[in-house]
Amino acid sequence: MVVHRAEQAPALTAPGGMGLTARCPLASAIAILPEVHSPAAPNEHPRGFPMRFPAEPFRIKVVEPIRRVSREEREKLIREAGLNIFAVPADSIYVDLLTDSGTSAMSDNQWAGLMLGDESYSGSRNYFHFEKTVREIFGFEHVIPTHQGRVAENLLFSTLLKPGDVVPNNIHFDTTRANVEHQQAEAADLVIDEGLDPTSLHPFKGDLDPGKLDRLLTEKKGRVPLVMITVTNNSGGGQPVSIANVRQVREVCRRHGVPLIFDACRFAENCYFIQQRESGYANKSVAEIARELFSHGDGCTMSAKKDGLVNIGGFLALNNAEWVSAITNLLILIEGFPTYGGLAGRDLEAMARGLREVLDEDYLAFRIGQVAHLGEMLDQAGVPIVKPVGGHAVYVDAKRFLPQIPQSQFPGQALVAALYRDYGIRAVEVGSLMFAHRDAHSGEVAYPRLELVRLAVPRRVYTTEHMRYVAESVIELHRQRARLKGLRITWEAPVLRHFTARLEEITDREVGTAR
Repeated sequence: MVVHRAEQAPALTAPGGMGLTARCPLASAIAILPEVHSPAAPNEHPRGFPMRFPAEPFRIKVVEPIRRVSREEREKLIREAGLNIFAVPADSIYVDLLTDSGTSAMSDNQWAGLMLGDESYSGSRNYFHFEKTVREIFGFEHVIPTHQGRVAENLLFSTLLKPGDVVPNNIHFDTTRANVEHQQAEAADLVIDEGLDPTSLHPFKGDLDPGKLDRLLTEKKGRVPLVMITVTNNSGGGQPVSIANVRQVREVCRRHGVPLIFDACRFAENCYFIQQRESGYANKSVAEIARELFSHGDGCTMSAKKDGLVNIGGFLALNNAEWVSAITNLLILIEGFPTYGGLAGRDLEAMARGLREVLDEDYLAFRIGQVAHLGEMLDQAGVPIVKPVGGHAVYVDAKRFLPQIPQSQFPGQALVAALYRDYGIRAVEVGSLMFAHRDAHSGEVAYPRLELVRLAVPRRVYTTEHMRYVAESVIELHRQRARLKGLRITWEAPVLRHFTARLEEITDREVGTAR
């Protein structure tokens, strides 16, 4: 069953005088997937926003109330949290777009699977169902369950990397980069140049540049134990990777004798984009495209908390038996026996069922369409976003949204804090707070090319009306953007600081002095 949220709209300012009601009879809930295609939604909504994607391919049966929180309470909470949205209690959030990881609503089929959990310490039947599912979808021989994706990354990198090694990727996300650097290795981002331009309309901005990769493998010969490609490219705006690019990257890897590993956490969304955008794939199913995509690789890591449609779970899938032997020994030490990998049998069953459900093309059409609709509403109102809109999130370009705030004062985080304080919406910064670091050679702070705020949409959780509320709120904040101030860090952790850092606003007097 699919548990979703019903809402009671908080008393927030209605953007543009659009008259949001105090209570909206909206719900997202336990869902039943239909056997036929959902009819197209009307072409135009009364507010003027076009409706060009299918209606929700599920029905609502159970609702979860959302608590109303006043602006005064939100102001108090965000300040107590040190302007860090991670520290705000979840029951004080109205629309939670912090992440799409582990926040999906499961289907009735998945909930039914939980009741069939075999909690045997070894040899659980749920593991064999899970193993068979992963082999059929991804094509790799050895399947190692983990409780989430970052553990899969840790197992892989702890086994294969040594100090001074380099791991190329299109763009590493935060935990991937941290797990590489924890082994005293270097995480190299080699996305195509278009992937660093928020305004470029290139259809596959997640592509890894094969020329850059060839040069790096030549210069760092013997120091690159594997190449990674993240599908879709989360840190670059949720942008897809084409199969043509994967073939090129595979050929470069073959010439240099280096294996290719996928970060596959949003593989179904990536394959749907291939079906819709890449020549020669319009008549292939998403499942067929996935099998072809992964046939070019030697393995994958996956957080099933994304396109596995579960709240916990992940895995490593590999062809190299020698790697698997070493990784399995480490798995037993830190996670558990190889047939459960830190998970209950019921969780393995839910994951196996979710991996098949995510390939449903009615679901994917709605999923991608809902996110695109949010992006289109923002774009039409002049809000600067990364285009084309990605698969799992809309990324606001904080550099252009808040040009008065330099990267050293964290414009993305300033926008995140304002979205919660004014509208009860939780987003996440993917910019200087997350990725800026001190260069080991120059000692200068190196800032990321992209300064983004991610509006990550949980799967099967929020309705189209929620998306309209988010759009209206962001649009109103954009009109009032001149009032936002920069931030400074008052405390930070040495690794992954964005999760726990504390910040404060820079005063008007300091802003005036700086100018």
